[in-house]
Amino acid sequence: MLLALIGCGGHTPRGLGALADQAKVLGHRGAAGLGPENTEPAFQAANDLGVGFELDVTLSSDGEVVVIHDDDLDRTTTGAGAVSETPWVTIAELDAGSWLDPKWAGTTVPKLDEVLEKHAGQGLIDIELKTTPQKKELAKAVVDAVRRHDAVGQVVVTSFDPYLLGEVAALEPGILRGQLTATFKEADLNLLEKLVLRHVGLKRKSLPDFIAVEHVRANKRFVRRWQRRGYPVLAWTVNDPARMAELFALGIDGIITDRPDLGLKAAKR
Repeated sequence: MLLALIGCGGHTPRGLGALADQAKVLGHRGAAGLGPENTEPAFQAANDLGVGFELDVTLSSDGEVVVIHDDDLDRTTTGAGAVSETPWVTIAELDAGSWLDPKWAGTTVPKLDEVLEKHAGQGLIDIELKTTPQKKELAKAVVDAVRRHDAVGQVVVTSFDPYLLGEVAALEPGILRGQLTATFKEADLNLLEKLVLRHVGLKRKSLPDFIAVEHVRANKRFVRRWQRRGYPVLAWTVNDPARMAELFALGIDGIITDRPDLGLKAAKR
């Protein structure tokens, strides 16, 4: 049973191809150490450094692709309640910057379309699909947005949810897919569920092209094992310069960091 869940048969990952160099250093949630996460100031901070960035998406109650990390609005906006139960017209009016610093007051929550309109083609954009019961709807909405902006070869999609990645693969095979994995120490899961998720990079449904791993799991053995199987390995979220240097010394293919300015310095060393 377990082998069936984590097996992938004859799947051959495509790697990152022409996007490999751009994946060396990616800003996390834009550049969350340099501006309010998942907002335009953070995306622009990454672009100003000449690097791409990761962002998170989920659906509003009326089906708009909202760029936000949490399931609810409480932590990073002046709103409250579940994103999935709030219409876009309400979300669009919220302040998404003052929670971090008053100087960011007036910063808004963006839609994926808005981010792609401004930033597609300027650097790699890693779109993380948040786990949701609306798998088909979210996957289709994201693929439609990527196509609208002719960005199929300029983005990757990642998720912890292999079924979401499978939906994306069915709709648009040309988009490269990355399987997220972590220690899941804090997750409310049983032992079997954690075991399956920790090895989900080879799960039959997701058929990923690369692995994005919580950096504490990225030791030499882990990195080499996946790279030998043809999977580039990215590590997240790495903010300590010493750890960045350690990962690059291990041969990691890329890091995702709140501080891409520090990441660029570590990559050069």
